[in-house]
Parts: sequence; structure tokens; C-alpha cells
Amino acid sequence: MELRPIDIARKLDVGTSALRHYEEWGIVPPAKRKPNGYRIYTEEHEMYFQCIRAMYHGFGMAAVRKIMPMVREHKFTQALWEVNRVQADLFQRKEQATKALEILKPENMQRFLDKRNKKWYTIGEVEREIEVPATTLRHWEKEELIKPSRDPESGYRMYNREDIRRLLIIRTVQSSVYLLDSVRDVMEKINQHSISEARKITMDSLIYMDYQIEQQLRGAHYLYKLIELLKQKRK
Repeated sequence: MELRPIDIARKLDVGTSALRHYEEWGIVPPAKRKPNGYRIYTEEHEMYFQCIRAMYHGFGMAAVRKIMPMVREHKFTQALWEVNRVQADLFQRKEQATKALEILKPENMQRFLDKRNKKWYTIGEVEREIEVPATTLRHWEKEELIKPSRDPESGYRMYNREDIRRLLIIRTVQSSVYLLDSVRDVMEKINQHSISEARKITMDSLIYMDYQIEQQLRGAHYLYKLIELLKQKRK
């Protein structure tokens, strides 16, 4: 059965330009062409497009653009392991966000700080205290999320308890929202003694992850159907 681009676009509620982009990216097979140059798609193409749209919401287009070429090359097992990797990453982020909510309880934050009674900490000590690599601490400083003091003689970074509190919040928020611009927006809203905004962002993130896992399962279902179709066609 021959399908016009507009037919598939209407079914999937996307523009025909999106279908062309998918073809240009190599994540669907090339379309057949009529003598006048118009694209003609098949039922197989439609399955590819359905799979892409179903996977997009749960996996994101970057993952889709990595997985679908594997499917086109009939590297089905490789594609499924990549799906598994993305799902495992989501689970890990959910675990991090859940732990973050616990850390951000005011009493837990205060308990953590009460155990740190030194006036100043080196970057190596902070790295061990909050389990964040020194390279990441320097990057956050470069992005102006944190500004530690400097030893007047050696020039080495010096962090106080307030810096450590702020770094804990940055680490926690970033485990939930990922983008530094989003972290910066949150940090600007947090006053010196309040962490409620960070908790709200983390809770919202957990709600979104619950939605995302449902979408991933839906996308995986469409991927499985496409793989089964392609296996049948190979017989």
C-alpha cells in the first residue's frame, strides 16, 4: 500500500517537514519516488514513523537517532541494549533524586553541617565530603554557581560551611534537572537559609520521571513491533 507524506503526518499529528527530517537523519529508510519526484511511503515506513514518535517522549530524540539506525541495519539486539541502557540511566537518576529529597530535609541538612565544624576546607576535602569530583567543583565555579574564597598566600581555594551547604544543594538539584542553566535559575531563587525551592524542583522531577518511564515502555512496545515486522520480512 502506498502512503503519501500528508497521510502519515495527519495520523501522527506532525508536519510533513518532520518526516523529511527523519529521512535526512537516516532514521527511516529512504522514501520511494514517483516520476514527478513526490515521496511515497509504505506500511514499513509508517511503522518506523510510529516508532520514532512513540519513543521520542520517553527516550528523547538523541537516543532515537542512535537507536533507529541500528534497527535499519538489523542490529536488533544492539538497539535493545541501548534502550536498556537509557532505561537504566533513568532509574539511576530517580534513585539520585529520591536520595536528594531526603538530604534536602532541613533537619538532615543541618545534621550534615553540624558534623563539619572546621572553618575552612580545601577542594580535596570538599570532594570527599560531598562526593563530587574536583573537576566538577571547578566547573561549577567557572559557571559562577559557587565562588569560594582564596588563601591569600597560596591562592588555593577555601570553602566554608555555607559553601558546602550551597554545593550540596547544587549537587542535589543537578541530579534532578541536569542542565546548568536550570540549576542557576534554582540557585537564584534560594535564599541563604531556604531549600524549599530545591525540594520542589526535585519533587517535580520525580513526577516527570514517573511519566517518562511510562512513555519509555510505550516506545519500547512500538520498537518491538517494528523489529518483529522486519524479522518477518527477512524470512
